[in-house]
Amino acid sequence: MRLPAVTLLLKAYDNAQLEQVDRFLKAALEGLKIEIGPCEITSHDWVQTVISGEDETVAQNYLAREIGLCPTRPEFVSKFSTMKGQIRGLEGGKEVVVDVGIFSPEFVTAKISTSRLQAQLVDGRKTALIRIAELFGFSKNLPLFIKILNVDKEGRRLEAELAEKQLTRYREWVRSMLDRLLILGASSYDVESALKREGFERDVVNVEALGLFDHVVTCKLGTDAVGLIPKIGRRLQSATLTAFTPKKILNFLGQEWNLLTFSE
Repeated sequence: MRLPAVTLLLKAYDNAQLEQVDRFLKAALEGLKIEIGPCEITSHDWVQTVISGEDETVAQNYLAREIGLCPTRPEFVSKFSTMKGQIRGLEGGKEVVVDVGIFSPEFVTAKISTSRLQAQLVDGRKTALIRIAELFGFSKNLPLFIKILNVDKEGRRLEAELAEKQLTRYREWVRSMLDRLLILGASSYDVESALKREGFERDVVNVEALGLFDHVVTCKLGTDAVGLIPKIGRRLQSATLTAFTPKKILNFLGQEWNLLTFSE
């Protein structure tokens, strides 16, 4: 009998990253009475494995808390719940499509309308989705915390908005007035190595993990995140790099803008 797979809320994009996930799981769950099966990648890049043994519930609870688990099916998603997903793309200039890990019996995504993003991020201004994406560093595979607003009866469409946790993150980033470089699809080792090789270690405050392969590099005051992209990018050619620049957001919305505009 095939044991049920555990689908982590974590994407891997090649065999090297899959091996890193495997090593991470073995180290994190060391000492528990379990067996961990080989990691595999689903059709939408989520990582699956099989965990069995006396402590399998303990292990799954730990992974749910530290990494998150994909719901896999629409019936496991409830209205007004907060979820973590990754941007799949911008659809027709009208919606941000977020992959939240639902792929059985069919692939289902959550959609955030442009009007919701206008209300939450740009003080209700009729701003094009592509412009909002540029200001806030939206790109494919960017992790986001979202709040589910509606699940249709067939479970084929989820309507969502940014969760308060995500808005709080943006508030803090803007208030700091520090540029941030978003690096998606690279390990912490690769990010740190790229910064060191390009001589940018003294130009950054820290590197924060958004996921095992997704990171935010906080730049020191006066360091331009956009300017780092070409040099860091050549060291991380398989990663996606975008910039979050508070000054651009404030210039767009006006210096008198109240940061508490980021609201539900």
